[in-house]
This record gives sequence, structure tokens and C-alpha cells, in this order.
Amino acid sequence: MTIDELLMRGRKLALIVSTPAYRRALRHGVAASTEHHYDPLPPDIRTVIDVGANRGQFALIARQRWPAARLICFEPLPEPVGVLRRVLGENAGVEIVQAAASARAGTATIHVSRRDDSSSLLAFTARQSATFPGTQEIDAMEVATTSLDDHLAGGVARPALLKVDVQGFELEVLRGAQGTLSSIDFVLVECSFQEFYVGQASADDVIRFLHGHGFALLGGTGPSIDRHGVVLQIDLLFARAGRAS
Repeated sequence: MTIDELLMRGRKLALIVSTPAYRRALRHGVAASTEHHYDPLPPDIRTVIDVGANRGQFALIARQRWPAARLICFEPLPEPVGVLRRVLGENAGVEIVQAAASARAGTATIHVSRRDDSSSLLAFTARQSATFPGTQEIDAMEVATTSLDDHLAGGVARPALLKVDVQGFELEVLRGAQGTLSSIDFVLVECSFQEFYVGQASADDVIRFLHGHGFALLGGTGPSIDRHGVVLQIDLLFARAGRAS
């Protein structure tokens, strides 16, 4: 582990320890994704759509930064959903949807990783487990799917943030949200520069799609970097053209 990685972990731990909500989540084994605690986003976000919520790593950030916002979490796996409910608690502003966001409603097979936050609707490549040890596939199950356009047909309050982290399936989620995107002001999406899942879209594909729907790239955060210093994955932040934080 490099000095930079050690410093990053130290800063993450310090922020978690100093923030009561993040500290409480540790009792459930959930560490908030604190790399997004300082993302350049405005304080008046009214809707957060968390696609690939897993156990609430990003949802915790959303509740801390925008406590009055409506939070809609999509997570298909039953065990993480149970943890997500415990982490978020009973809250009228929170909706948990036990389904995978996709381009259409129906069912699909999800490939379950030993680390469930690496599970995907796409099959794993050999590169995935070789690059990220401990993420090999251990199971597969049928899960419900829905599209954001179907689920959010009633609209969302703005400003709205869409976060998508679904292990290579991001472009399919966005294809199922082409109507919803007209009401979205910011998009935070994980992008890969190598194929970790069979047939996954590249970072270039996602960037082109969002550019074509009126979004401009602001920057990136939380990169995964190999031992040669090559960026493998990164969370990219987009804003509707003409809109900055």
C-alpha cells in the first residue's frame, strides 16, 4: 500500500469517526463512501436517486449532505437490502426499491460476488477477480428489474442527483432513464477503462451517451489504480450543461 493510499484511509477513518451517522453505520459493517462527502455538488439537492445502493455506502453520504432530500435507492440483492433498511432506518423521505435498474422492466440473472458490492447483471471476466481479489462469483439468482423511466414516471423534484454504480451495467441503466434524464441536474457514475464484466460499456461509451443528453463532465473522484499507476475505474461527475455547483 502506498503512502497516498494510507493517507486516504486515514482521512476516511477520521471523517467516519467524527460524523455520528457514519459512525453508527459501522455497527452494521457499513463504511460510508466518504470520498463523495466533498464532491462539488450544491447544498439544495432535493432528490437523490441511488442506483446500486448496496448496503448504503453512498446513501449515508446523501442523508448527511441533503437530509431533507427525497432518497430513492435501487438494490436487487436481499441481504444488502436488509442492511440498507437498518442503516437508513424508518424515514418518510427514503424509498428502497428491491430491484435492479435496467433498460426495461422484467427479470434478469444477477451474478453474485463474494463481495456483494461487486455483483453484476453481467458475467464476470477473468480480469475482475484477478484485479480485485475476493470478488469471484459465488452464486447466481433471478431478480426483478425496472427502468428509472417506469419507476419515476411521476417526476422528481429538482435539483436532482442520479448516482449509478452497477458494475459495468451503467449504460443500460441510463438507456432506461432517457426520459428521467431531462429532470436530472447531476449524474455521478462509475466508469471503467478495462473490461471487468462481459460486454460492459467503456468509460468513453458512458461519456458520449451523457454528452448526447446534455451533460458536461466536471471531473472524477475515487479512482481505482493498479500497481503501475494506471487508472482502472473512476467515479465521474457530470452536470447538465450550463449548470455548475
